Amino acid sequence: MATTDSNGNSKQLHVVMFPWLAFGHIIPFLELSKFIAEKGHRVSFLSTTRNIQRLPPSHHLSQLITLVPLTLPPAHHLPQNAEATMDVRTHDIPHLKKAFDGLQHQLTTFLEVESPDWIIYDFAPYWLPSIAAGLGISRAFFSIINPWFLAFLGRSPEELINGSDDRKTVEDFMAPPKWVPFPTKICYQKHEANWILDGSSSLNASGVSDTYRSGMIFQASDCMFIRYCYEFEPQWLTLFEDLHHLPVIPVGLMPPATATNVGDEKDDAWLTIKNWLDGQQKGQVVYVALGSEVMLTKTELGELALGLELSGLPFFWALRKPAGSTESETVELPEGFIERTRDRGMVWKKWVPQLEILSHVSVGGFLTHCGWGSIVEGLALGHPLIMLPFLVDQGLNARALVEKQVGMEVERNEEDGSFSKESVAKSVRLVVVEDKGKMYKEKSMELSRIFGNTKLQKKYTDDFVEYLEKHRSSSVPHQVVGTME
Repeated sequence: MATTDSNGNSKQLHVVMFPWLAFGHIIPFLELSKFIAEKGHRVSFLSTTRNIQRLPPSHHLSQLITLVPLTLPPAHHLPQNAEATMDVRTHDIPHLKKAFDGLQHQLTTFLEVESPDWIIYDFAPYWLPSIAAGLGISRAFFSIINPWFLAFLGRSPEELINGSDDRKTVEDFMAPPKWVPFPTKICYQKHEANWILDGSSSLNASGVSDTYRSGMIFQASDCMFIRYCYEFEPQWLTLFEDLHHLPVIPVGLMPPATATNVGDEKDDAWLTIKNWLDGQQKGQVVYVALGSEVMLTKTELGELALGLELSGLPFFWALRKPAGSTESETVELPEGFIERTRDRGMVWKKWVPQLEILSHVSVGGFLTHCGWGSIVEGLALGHPLIMLPFLVDQGLNARALVEKQVGMEVERNEEDGSFSKESVAKSVRLVVVEDKGKMYKEKSMELSRIFGNTKLQKKYTDDFVEYLEKHRSSSVPHQVVGTME
């Protein structure tokens, strides 16, 4: 519970949480809020109205957590009611960032009225740290993304802000940055390097580059919290701290607790899925889930489907509609695919209880896009991975895990990143049923002792809350340089 001072008065903190508009970010921020509330501190969780409405039922939350809806300003090029990345196509995300920047006034007013002790925010609100500093509020960046991706961004906040990175060619991104002082094979593939070079440092529809946002966040934060732990590749944490001269406090991997009390509709979904899984052979099912952000082309979708068919293995495919798709749009699988695989495959196009599926004895491998949250869930349960990364940090995550021998990456065309049904089938079979796969399973089980160690990870969240308590704001606004006569 909240600590008390020498006079016995409560030192309850008020912490504001402000995630980016993506559920892959919102949910970890909400989980972190629960850890804070468990210690008796008050949390105001801010997001847009529709995103607040789409959160899990509020009875799962502590009474100390208040959900605060903000009105997202309208923006050109965004579909009606689009308030999260899952509502828009990838190329429209800069417009979502522009709308997000329009929340500045509402957020400032909230902070002025509430005077919280802390505000914990994401990578996007580059304008927020200076506002919080002016109000005397302690401020922290919470990274749900790995330290190797952050280290790859640039060697200093100034470099990110000024755009002075001297890496100008695709080849520059196909090797570890020169400021990484230890040996590593983590780097981008050619098709990813093209994407990084085109998108990260250039201005976009929001009027601000992503590297500028990150640089401003790193430069003006008091510290950084990160979903990570020292037991797994700790040298990256140390490197980031050295590069940015910013205290880095891991909050642990936040492995998922066993899901309970889901709503009736979700219970029904799980019963149907469980009945199907119960009928499959132990350790043979491939669980396929590429998250809510990845948008496959028709060709990619076809090759993935035909690869699962070609593998001959049973599979459960959690297949979401493409980001930004309308209700009338359907996911086009190859003609006859559902019929041909009906006896050993299930394609599920609605919400899935991922944790329960991964916990089932029939699952023998996890085909994943390598989002960090999915990796944590898979490895916490000791599953070997078949890796098919698409966006941002996912490729680097895949390289890191290939290095740890917990699975293999689906082979792709170096130039354009395309993959074939043969490469999908080969990877799936190798990881799940062939002899070499035994090594991947053993290594995954070894890592589960870290990723799934709830006692170890709870120690991290306890230490994180203790850090908040020790470094609470003094509620004295920072002096603005240049105002003295």
